[in-house]
Parts: sequence; C-alpha cells; structure tokens
Amino acid sequence: MLDMIHLSIVPTFLLIFARVIAFLMTVPLFSYRTIPTPIKIGLGFFLSLVIFSSMEAPVISIDHYYVLLLLKEITVGLAIGLIAYMILSVVQIAGGFIDFQMGFAMANVMDPQTGAQSPIIGQFFYMVALLFLLSVNGHHLLIDGVYNSYQFIALDGLITVDGDFSKFIVETFNSMFIIAFQMALPLVGCLFLVDVALGIIARTVPQLNVFVVGLPLKITVSFIALSVFIVLYMSLAKFIFETMFVTMRDLMGILGGI
Repeated sequence: MLDMIHLSIVPTFLLIFARVIAFLMTVPLFSYRTIPTPIKIGLGFFLSLVIFSSMEAPVISIDHYYVLLLLKEITVGLAIGLIAYMILSVVQIAGGFIDFQMGFAMANVMDPQTGAQSPIIGQFFYMVALLFLLSVNGHHLLIDGVYNSYQFIALDGLITVDGDFSKFIVETFNSMFIIAFQMALPLVGCLFLVDVALGIIARTVPQLNVFVVGLPLKITVSFIALSVFIVLYMSLAKFIFETMFVTMRDLMGILGGI
C-alpha cells in the first residue's frame, strides 16, 4: 500500500520539478553559465521537494494528457523566468544607448554569465543591478515567485491564452524601453550638450581638430556624470525590480486565466 502511494506521487512531483527547473534555466542569477548544471539540478530538486511538501498536490496519472501537462509546466517555467530576465536586461539597453554616445559602441565585452556580447556601460549597470538585487534579497523573491505560481496556474490544468496576452507583451516591451530611456537620459543629455559645444568650437576655431579632442572629452564628461547620477540609477534599479516582480505576477495571472 505504501509503495502504491509513493509511486502515485511521482508524476505530480515530476510536473513540479519540470516547472522549477525550467524557471531556473532562464531566470536571472540562477541561469548563469558560471553556476554548474549539477548545482542547478540539485537546487531545482530540493525546491520542488519543498513546494510539493507544502501544497496539496493532486494525484495525477501518466497518460496521453500527462504529456500536455508536462509541456505546459515547462512552458510556464520558461515564460516566468524569461520575462524576469527581459525586464532586468533593461539596464543593458540603457548602457547601449550611453555607449553609442560615448564612442564605446565598438568596444563590447564578453558577458561571462550569458556568453553574449554586451556594452561596457551596460555590463557595469547590469553587475551593479545584480549586486543590488542580492543585497535586498531579491533572489528570495524570485524563488517565491515560482512558489506562488501554483496559486495562479493549477498543476492539473492547461494554460489559457487570449487577447490579453498580446496586449501584455506589447505593454511589457513598451515599459522596458521607457525605463531604459529614463536611465540613459541624464548621460545622453550631458553628451548632447558636449556635442553642441564641440560643434560651436568647430565653427569658431576651425584650426582645432574636434575629432581628436571630442572623444576623450566625452569620455571624461561621461564618467563625471555617471558618478553624479549613480544615486538616480540606484533608485531606477529599485523601480526595475518592482516592475519585474509585478510583471511576473501579471504573467502568471494571464496564463492562469485570472
């Protein structure tokens, strides 16, 4: 009898494990290449065990409908983690705007976490944002997000996607670029004034080569402005985290039909 009970909970546990491990493969911090895969799998297993023991999980049998549930759990985990990663990548978009004005657009660096090319200032903003996220225990809130997802999206039901999903995606991308523009605006504005000043100098003093003077001047002004507006960036980073958690909750509500 006990063996039958233990075997009956295996399909349900595998569904929980599929959502958690898919979430850990895409969410910021936990999905990075510097974290070994066995650690990710072990963390996903123990998180699934905690979630399974703390919820009233239904007994699900393995049949043709189980395959659809498994695909649904993987899709939900990937979607929740990916939307969090998209919101946090706003800082790299803002850094790309700033690098273009500074003259660093051609000097991308390799991001060791994702293995992709990223702008220099964007990578600096991204590392600061990650450290700030860890300092306020944001990684706990990310784990809490996948735990609370079972209150929105039932384990034994399929997802329902309607017109609100497309509207949600458009609004999410819109808010991403608005936040990126707000982050880049102080430095881009300062560099625009530098370009205007260099243009006036080029017209009044034609003998001066503004291309030689302009690049180091813009870099110097950029670092001075960056040190001045760093407090503003920290407040915007807090707003980004709030937007990320709200967006994750809204996505879970849409996928759950709430």
